[in-house]
Amino acid sequence: MSGPVIKKDVVFKVVASITFPVILIACWSAGYAISRFLFPKWWPQASDFTIGVTSGILGFFLFLLAMFLISKLFPRRHRELFQMVIDALRRIAKGDFSVNLDVKIDHMWGELVDGINHMAEQLNEMEQLRQEFISNVSHEIQSPLTSIRGFARALQNERLTYEERQHYLQIIETESARLSKISENLLKLTSLEGKHHPVERKRYSLDQQLRRIILACEPQWLEKELELDIILDKVEIVADEEMLSQVWNNLINNSIKFTPSGGKLQIQLRETGEEVLVRVTDTGIGIAKEDQGRVFERFFKADKSRNRTSGGSGLGLSIVKKIIDLHQGTITVQSELGAGTTFIVSLPAVPGTNA
Repeated sequence: MSGPVIKKDVVFKVVASITFPVILIACWSAGYAISRFLFPKWWPQASDFTIGVTSGILGFFLFLLAMFLISKLFPRRHRELFQMVIDALRRIAKGDFSVNLDVKIDHMWGELVDGINHMAEQLNEMEQLRQEFISNVSHEIQSPLTSIRGFARALQNERLTYEERQHYLQIIETESARLSKISENLLKLTSLEGKHHPVERKRYSLDQQLRRIILACEPQWLEKELELDIILDKVEIVADEEMLSQVWNNLINNSIKFTPSGGKLQIQLRETGEEVLVRVTDTGIGIAKEDQGRVFERFFKADKSRNRTSGGSGLGLSIVKKIIDLHQGTITVQSELGAGTTFIVSLPAVPGTNA
């Protein structure tokens, strides 16, 4: 009796291991085909994103239907496992990412259970990041809105002097500009994170670009009486000039902002073999070791005491990191509290242009 049972179970495993991926691919293909067939007739203006989402949902429900029908053909223990899987997928579809199938199975069903658990875990992490992002955005927007509302209410006091009114209006203008900057940076970051963001590469002189940006920042570093040490080799690069301009503006302005009066700022450009290195070094307040790994996170601020006068939303370095990534480069930070900070940007060099 045991021999035929073992043989039957082996045959079942082999057939199932072939059938499951075939059904999965077939369901998703059918969902895609149905969407592509129906949308041009019912909704010709639909975007590729809408069609893609719809085809994914159709494929998901077709897969559930196929699993339900197939489950009727298998023994009870397999039907029970199918039911657990279907219930888990339904919970995930409703937004419950706490799913964890505690089932110990050695054959292919074990891989399916592990895959569902892993998917739920990854979706749960994404949901937590989404909630954190929404919380951060709400906090950053609420702060200037509170100031604007408070000072607008204060302006209704008829006993205010002309100087007080001008002071309150200036604060309202500053906070409005801050709110606009947050919105602009959020849109910019969302655009950069899109899969098809255009990178308009062209060959240009990187040392000349850096010189122009340093000169544009002259009022800021003259006001703080900073000592500048500029070492720029003649380097040409193939990249998006406008995007990299945002990178250098952000790094140089940050260095000026967080360096005390009378400090030093060094900007160095050199080409070494297959890479171009840009180093921006200051003698500013520095960044704590535990914060250095997070400075490129959205809304993260290493300087916890930052107020309205210093500005900043914590999005600048996130945008910098994304632009560098789009150029297949890297950016690292070296810092020590009270001793200054160095940002090092590495970009691919143009072959055959070693200085």
